[in-house]
Amino acid sequence: MSTVADRPQGRPVLQDPVLQEEAQRRVDLAQSVAVELAGSLSVRRIVLKLLGLLAPGTGTPFADWTVVGVLDAAQGTVALHGGLDHQASVLTTVDRDVHGALVDLIGSDVTESIHVGLGDLPDALATVVPDAGLAAEVRGMRPAEVLVCPLSARGAGIGFLLLARGHGGGFPPEDVALARQVADRFAMALDAARLYEDRARVATVIERSLRPSALPDLSYVALASSFRPAAEHLQVGGDFYDVHPHDGGCVVVLGDVCGKGIEAAVLTGQARQSIRTASLFDTAPATLLGALNEVLCDDQSERFVTAVCATVRPEDDGSLSLDVATAGHPAPLVVRANGTVEELVVHGRLAGVTPGNVYTSVPARLEPGDLMLLFTDGIHEARGSGEIYGTDRLARLMSKYAGVLPQVLCEAIEQDVVDHLGGLAHDDITMLALGPRR
Repeated sequence: MSTVADRPQGRPVLQDPVLQEEAQRRVDLAQSVAVELAGSLSVRRIVLKLLGLLAPGTGTPFADWTVVGVLDAAQGTVALHGGLDHQASVLTTVDRDVHGALVDLIGSDVTESIHVGLGDLPDALATVVPDAGLAAEVRGMRPAEVLVCPLSARGAGIGFLLLARGHGGGFPPEDVALARQVADRFAMALDAARLYEDRARVATVIERSLRPSALPDLSYVALASSFRPAAEHLQVGGDFYDVHPHDGGCVVVLGDVCGKGIEAAVLTGQARQSIRTASLFDTAPATLLGALNEVLCDDQSERFVTAVCATVRPEDDGSLSLDVATAGHPAPLVVRANGTVEELVVHGRLAGVTPGNVYTSVPARLEPGDLMLLFTDGIHEARGSGEIYGTDRLARLMSKYAGVLPQVLCEAIEQDVVDHLGGLAHDDITMLALGPRR
C-alpha cells in the first residue's frame, strides 16, 4: 500500500468518494468517542457508552461484535461487558494457561488481529476470549476477524477491548489505527472512573465507620440521641457520641473535634477509639479525658477536641448517680421532673493542647422523670437571621418538655434549632439525652 509520501509531487490526488466517506466516518467516530466519554465518572456508564457507539444499531457500526474487559487485579477477575447484546455482563477469570495470548497483550501497546476461519479453530479464539458463550458468538459469524486492543493506564494493564467483524469482513489498517485510538481514549476514561469509584468507596467505608453508633438498650437508663451533620459534610461530621456499657453501669461521652473535612473525620475516629480503649481499664470520666488528652498531645497534630464524659450507675431506688467531667465542652443541662433546668458546674481545658491529666469530675444525680442533655456547639451557637440560638433559649425549651422521654426531648430541640436557622448553613447539630428508665 502506498503512502502520501510515495506519490509523485505536484500532481493532484484524486479522492474516491467512498474513501472520503470512510475517512469522514472515522473522524466522526473518534470525535463521538471523545465527547461521549468525557466527564463521566461511572465505569458502567462509560462502558455502555462505548459499546453503544461501536455496536450494531448505530447507523454505521464499527464492529459486529464488541466486548470490553475490565480487570480487577486484587480479585483476579475480569468483568466482560457486551457481545451481541451490549447490555450483557459476565464475571470470569483470566488464566494464563488458557488465555496466554490475552495475558501477554494486556498492558502492552500491541493490537493483535486473529482470523477465525470456517474450520473448527476453537483454540486460537479461546486464548483471547475468556468466556465460552462470547467465543461461540464469534464462531457464529465465521469467517471473522477479531481485534484485541489492550487497555493500559499509568503503566499498568487495566483491561482490553475486543472487536470482531464477521461474515468475511475485516479491519483495514486505517480501522486498526482508529481502534487503537479509541482504546487509548477509553482506557484514560476508564482509569479515571475507576479511581473515582475507588475513592468514593473508601470515603463510604470511612463515613460508615465514623457515624455515631447505635445506642445500646440498657435496663436502667433511657437513652436518645440526635445527629444532624452540616450539609457540606454529608453524613460525616466532627461531632461524635458513644455509650460504653461496663459492669455496674456505663460510660457516656459526647465530643466535638476542631476543623472540617477529612482531617476532622480522622481526628473523630482517633478520639472515639482512644476513649473506648481507655474505658476498658478505667471508667472514671476524668481519667478517660486525661487519656484522650495524652493521645492527642503525643500526636502533635495541633488539633484539639472538646468533650464531656460521664459515668452512669443505677441506684436501688431507680435513680441514676453520675460523675461528669468536661474538656473545654459546654456543661450538660439537667431538666428536673418539675421543669427546673440546671447547668452542671464543671470545667476542664481542651483536650490536645497541654499534656497532663488535670481533669476533675463533679457528681450528679437524676431522679425518675429527670433528664440530662449533652450537646455540642452546633445547637447553642446556631445562627439564624443574625441571632444565635443560645443556652438560655435551650433551657427554656427544655423546661417546657419536663418529664418527657429522652427521644421526645431530642426531637423537640432539633426541630426548634432547625426552625431558628431558617434554612441557613449550620454546624453539626448533635445531642444525647439520658435519664432513669421508667
